[in-house]
Amino acid sequence: MQLKKLKHYLLDMDGTVYLGNHLLAGSLQFFKTLEKQGKKYFFLTNNSSRNSRSYAEKLRRLGLTVVSPKQVITSGEATAWYLARNGGKRVYLLGTPELEMDFLRSGHILVAEAPDVVVLGYDTTLHWKKLEKACLFIRQGVPFFATHPDLNCPSEDGLLIDAGSIIKAMEASTGVSPCVVGKPNAIITEYALRLSGGSHEDTVMVGDRLYTDIAMGSISGITTVLVLSGETTPEDLKNSPYKPDYIFPSLAELNAALTG
Repeated sequence: MQLKKLKHYLLDMDGTVYLGNHLLAGSLQFFKTLEKQGKKYFFLTNNSSRNSRSYAEKLRRLGLTVVSPKQVITSGEATAWYLARNGGKRVYLLGTPELEMDFLRSGHILVAEAPDVVVLGYDTTLHWKKLEKACLFIRQGVPFFATHPDLNCPSEDGLLIDAGSIIKAMEASTGVSPCVVGKPNAIITEYALRLSGGSHEDTVMVGDRLYTDIAMGSISGITTVLVLSGETTPEDLKNSPYKPDYIFPSLAELNAALTG
């Protein structure tokens, strides 16, 4: 199996590795297999409500005790990195305090007036005034960025509204679509490969969403694995333009394929 030859793994988290505060079946053994086989793995999430430190702490609490923040790549971190290199120092940010810290660490100035850019993240602190002000800036011509396009975020209680749904509301209001940094776009692919040390040829993207995880691999020329433990159902595959290279019910079955 070609999959066994690949050395770098990029893994989505929500719906792939865990759901809420519980590791999904087979996750722990899967990572033990990667370590035993000498493969490198990194967690690549579109969820920008938390930073890499928080995610690493959560993964360690769930049982992945050797994970470090350097192994976690978020769309928020990638957006801050991209804007630091492409202008947009003064940022009007719709994001959580943890996302704010990512931007401050990258040298940005968070402002309430006269921004260079408007950035939308997965803002669990979002309120009407923040949204209203962001749309006013966008209508005035301020460039609009978003960390990721996910419509919903998987949880133990069901799907929760995510940044992609807020993007649609802002587009309807302003007539402007954002530049999206996170999966499936090339910006976060470049950032992830830069941090992981992998190449397009020896990297595999594992995730539960067709329009982000699998689309990213398809667009970038990276091998893709779809797991059916999160958002995507077999029915969704029929109408999707993005087809994964491999499909497994969960990481447990992927682990069996790597060890069989």
